Amino acid sequence: MINATQLIHSIPTDPLTGSLSVPIYQTSTFVQDAPGVNKGYDYARSGNPTRATLEDIISTLEEGTTGIAFGSGLAAIDAVLKLLKSGDEIVAVDDIYGGAFRLFTHVYEKFGIKVHYTDTTDAANVFNAITPNTKLIWIETPTNPTLKISDIKAIAAIAKAHACWLCVDNTFASPALQQPLLLGADIVVHSATKYLGGHSDLIAGLVVTKEEALGAKIKFIQNASGAILSPFDCFLVIRGIETLQLRIKQHCINAQIVAKFLQDHPQVKNVFYPGLATHHNHHIAKKQATGFGGIVSFTLKDDTQEAATAFVTNTRYFKLAESLGGVKSLLCHPAQMTHKSIPSEKRKAAGVADSLIRLSVGLEEADDLLKDIKQAFEKIQQVCKEKFSHVESITN
Repeated sequence: MINATQLIHSIPTDPLTGSLSVPIYQTSTFVQDAPGVNKGYDYARSGNPTRATLEDIISTLEEGTTGIAFGSGLAAIDAVLKLLKSGDEIVAVDDIYGGAFRLFTHVYEKFGIKVHYTDTTDAANVFNAITPNTKLIWIETPTNPTLKISDIKAIAAIAKAHACWLCVDNTFASPALQQPLLLGADIVVHSATKYLGGHSDLIAGLVVTKEEALGAKIKFIQNASGAILSPFDCFLVIRGIETLQLRIKQHCINAQIVAKFLQDHPQVKNVFYPGLATHHNHHIAKKQATGFGGIVSFTLKDDTQEAATAFVTNTRYFKLAESLGGVKSLLCHPAQMTHKSIPSEKRKAAGVADSLIRLSVGLEEADDLLKDIKQAFEKIQQVCKEKFSHVESITN
């Protein structure tokens, strides 16, 4: 795995000026010496020096050959799906990000691309779901939001045996903790909005491929479709990457503390965090990653959307918002937010219960975060008592 020195020095100084920070080439076009004769760039959709630097950096960090930067994580996913044609099939993790589910189901299925959702925590399920038309296996590990862990190496072997591509969404781990290409994956995608950017101030997506030929295909799609990342946002992602290793370490420390606290809380039913020995496939997470990440999810014993809403609207430091991976702690209620587009029966079957709450544990002092969680539980307990008293007075 990469260390802090490797990460920091993957970011080059500018060869033209010696600038320590990567310059922002805020231009739409480039002057040519003659038709077709240029200094490597002609039009900024096709290539930009700031974007090229980011693409080289993420390729280096993921130990790939080709990096490609997009205007969002979903644009990155979309570019990978455009490798497929009508009649092709996908085997995808059942606990999938809601935006990816929406794209797979409501956009690509109407073009004749069929998706089979399965529990990929058991590689045998992936093997059994493959058909002669399967061309892509799609996993997140850890998943969003129940942090399911899949064995990348085992699934990569299955993909290779069936001449499929394996794509791993590495957003939750980041290359600071996990490098799927080294475990046999063909493609890695990131919502760089999250840990890579790290400051909740940009939207970005990245793709990295193991093989140059596959990278060239996605690079062609990037140019043909035009969903590129702007130079300034490329600069912001690069700036975020500079502190990635340091931030990830503290995210992991804080998340482990929060997970252990929740595990012992009387109002909590289940805690999902790969760093807990009780977490399913904890041993696989320990084997294929150097840390367990900054996301913790849990369900309440009062397994209702009302109870979850009461909790997420009564925290102080944990801000109720979409997204994750920033320095400030966030929380959300997937059933009403990130996974609302997934039908209720599919969502629940994948483990996303009505009361499931996702925490993006930030870089605040861990004691302050625990105090915030405690006072939120106290408030919802008081609400429940008042509700019970009201009902009791009516019935009497």
